[in-house]
Amino acid sequence: MDYEKEFQMKDSKYRSSTLTNGLGRSGQRALLYATGMDEEDMKKPFVAVIGSFSEMVPGHVHLRELAEYVKQGIIEAGGVPRQSETIAICDGLCQGHKGMCYPLASRDLIADSVEMVVEAHHFDAMVLLPGCDKIIPGMLMAAARLDIPAIIVPGEPMLPGNVGGNPLFCSSELREYPGRVEAGTVTVQEMKEAEKAALPTVGSCAHLGTANSMCMLTEVLGMALPGAGTAPAVSNKRKRIAKASGRYVMELLEKGITPRKILTRETMLNGIAGAMATGSSTNLVLHLMAIAHEAGVELDLGDFDRISRQVPFICNLQPSGKYPIVSLDSSGGIPAVMKVIEERLNTDAITVTGKTVKELLRDVKVNPDDVLKTMEHPQKPEGGIAVLHGNLAPDGAVIKQSGIKESMYYFKGRARVFNSMEEADAAISGDTIEKGTVIVIKYEGPKGGPGMREMLSTTALIMGRGMDEDCALVTDGRFSGATHGPCVGHVSPEAAAGGPIAFVEDGDEIEIDIVNRTLRLNVPENRSLVWRWL
Repeated sequence: MDYEKEFQMKDSKYRSSTLTNGLGRSGQRALLYATGMDEEDMKKPFVAVIGSFSEMVPGHVHLRELAEYVKQGIIEAGGVPRQSETIAICDGLCQGHKGMCYPLASRDLIADSVEMVVEAHHFDAMVLLPGCDKIIPGMLMAAARLDIPAIIVPGEPMLPGNVGGNPLFCSSELREYPGRVEAGTVTVQEMKEAEKAALPTVGSCAHLGTANSMCMLTEVLGMALPGAGTAPAVSNKRKRIAKASGRYVMELLEKGITPRKILTRETMLNGIAGAMATGSSTNLVLHLMAIAHEAGVELDLGDFDRISRQVPFICNLQPSGKYPIVSLDSSGGIPAVMKVIEERLNTDAITVTGKTVKELLRDVKVNPDDVLKTMEHPQKPEGGIAVLHGNLAPDGAVIKQSGIKESMYYFKGRARVFNSMEEADAAISGDTIEKGTVIVIKYEGPKGGPGMREMLSTTALIMGRGMDEDCALVTDGRFSGATHGPCVGHVSPEAAAGGPIAFVEDGDEIEIDIVNRTLRLNVPENRSLVWRWL
């Protein structure tokens, strides 16, 4: 008897055949039978459905339900779905304390965990269901690293709250309430009521923070289906996208389309263009470069600044503008954004639909409104993120220029130096920051933090107290996507690596010039420790 032929369960072109085919795989087949598979299932491709469900995180509470729709689509298309979960940390819950040391590091752990499950079990394809900030880039990194057919189904935005008669209220504004309470413009009771009404549903926080920036990026990069970047978490549209994604991943498997065929340099540049047009989080700089690294694509800060000058900020979205993400969905979503900036995109890039960007945009109609502007009449003439260089940041720094008042495009002030976020917060709350101050927070970088904490509690206090035209903030840490105001982050080299920011002293003059893209420390030449960099 030809034993190998007897146990040839499926075509050996499938990775999962390693588990199912051959006389010697009796133990593996038995384990699969134990999960409820039958012999017909053994003949089909195995598709990993990897989510990041968490009862602790609003952006992830609904992901198990979405996974069920994904699995329906996979089954309909002839695959066998198998579900598992990875971790999810809520950046919002981590703000303002040592817990913020963990989210950025979790991104790489998530990528590793997806790799381990998929490689160990030899899945043929995968559908990934992330919800918020670091989970999305972590899963995109895993997709690029593994390079098997993959689709992202992001959890997407919650609906905005209704606070004080404002039906467009987002948590980015709520973060400023502590500063407003301290300044006497909001009462304690008003703050308590706002907390209960600001986040009315599951999903990522309703503004364009890092979570929704990354959700939209999955669509711009062609790794998610059209509409996936903005459809409300609680909508039936989100469920239809999930089910369709299950069907489409089977088509990708049949056609041999894998993430590295999608995530080319041209696609990465499209991602930068999308970030600039929407006014996305500065965290996208970190994440896009990490994804590009996994895909084997060259990308640097120069690409971001060049595209920032070419692609205007066209989306009037909070925290840099007026509207929540669901308003952009009603105005056409990411397809409409991409249609507006089409001349700045590489439209030959392929997507998970099997079509090119050009083909997807062919029938997209745009009706400009107060949410989505045009290239000719944008929200602001340059992209959302600017890259600064100078003797204080020899390797660069980033700022979300879409969220800054024009009066602060140039600012010169005297440094007030802190070695941690907590020290700076205490000084602001204690009314000890004078007008004309550049708050410098050092030792918050990747090594110094450790983990490159977000300084949202500090920026929220500045904005809540109405200090956004009186002072600026410079740090080797990073910022939440909810941040707006004159805040320069990612200063590199960081203080813990001996960068010049480590040697800034109280009273030093710092000059921020966004138009000319410079960040300078003006000190005498006898400051030898500093001047070894200058």
